[in-house]
Amino acid sequence: MLTKIQRDIVKSCVPALKAHGLALTKNFYARMFEANPELKHIFNMSHQAVGEQQQALALAVLGYAEHIDDTSVLAPVIDMITAKHVSIGVRAEHYPIVGRHLLAAIAEVMGDAATNEVLDAWAAAYGQLADALIQAEQAMYLRAATAKGGWSGWRPFQVVRVARESSEIVSFYLKPSDAGLLPPYQPGQFVSVRVVDAQGMAHIRQYSLSDAPHQDYLRLTIKRQDASGNAPAGQVSTALHVDICEGDVIELSYPQGLFVVDQAKGTPLVLLSGGVGITPMLGMLAHVARQQPERSIHFAHAARDRHVHAMNDWLRTMVAKHPALQLEIYYEQVGEADVQGVHYDRQGRMDAGEIAAQGHLAEADYYLCGPRGFMAAQMSLLKQAGVPDHRIHAEFFGASMG
Repeated sequence: MLTKIQRDIVKSCVPALKAHGLALTKNFYARMFEANPELKHIFNMSHQAVGEQQQALALAVLGYAEHIDDTSVLAPVIDMITAKHVSIGVRAEHYPIVGRHLLAAIAEVMGDAATNEVLDAWAAAYGQLADALIQAEQAMYLRAATAKGGWSGWRPFQVVRVARESSEIVSFYLKPSDAGLLPPYQPGQFVSVRVVDAQGMAHIRQYSLSDAPHQDYLRLTIKRQDASGNAPAGQVSTALHVDICEGDVIELSYPQGLFVVDQAKGTPLVLLSGGVGITPMLGMLAHVARQQPERSIHFAHAARDRHVHAMNDWLRTMVAKHPALQLEIYYEQVGEADVQGVHYDRQGRMDAGEIAAQGHLAEADYYLCGPRGFMAAQMSLLKQAGVPDHRIHAEFFGASMG
């Protein structure tokens, strides 16, 4: 248990973390990977290369220090971190390694300010957080291992079908190689995929399950991430697109994640997505339409153009089958061959505020997924339209602490 003096010391470090947090996390990761290169098999090294992971950890450390008196405020973040950790295989034995290198980084970056009292306080603070994470993650591992159709660690799945959905998105239909049961999951959750490159390096990435739960298969709908600016091409997505064919085997973690629809409610449901952020929404739509056919669903999706737009035919078929479903597809660029009402519904960028202004959506719950810029814009528009925070549920694709 942290003492009041130790909490006060941690809080006193907030200004230094605001000024030097990124330098601290860069120092930490460099130290850890040099001393423990085997951990590169767990962490996303692409996020490391562009600094995204270091920034995410810096913000997480700052948030922990700011709320050290009442860490319950951080519960949603902690829940997200534990789900991510379990999906990539973080175990209790990794925490002492992380703690050792984190304290060494604090000592080096803070210099003379890192007195014995400061380092002791941070050791206690990290120990408190590590204990909470370990306990939560062990419970999640146990649930996964004991669930009907569940497992712990990695399970091989055979690719039974590969379907091209757009110029940059492909769906992979998967069945357990052991012919066993599929895992239970909630639409909107994700799995981790592990592939090993020619040098023997394991790479792990998270992908949303893009269909409703059923007994036939799991489906992953994956965008090939090409190099852009300082960001390298996605190693796992490229490998899946280029190398994986029907009959091949890939390894999956047990489904995790908290970005799920509350099916205890019957309020209108608004699903807003941009780009490949459509993937968890597909599972949500399919499941809710089947389980709550009378529930009003407004499905809005933004794409650059028809060539990158995935699952349009399936969505149009769903509209024809479900009177309670309203569909709006936005294209930034409309081609001469594009037909309004067939390929797209509106030209330009999505405006979630306009959607929220519709009278029948006054009590709706909003679920958002997509690139960071899309998410920030749509969340701002929803708040400007008066939608309260508790009715906005979001998941973006990117790095988190860990």
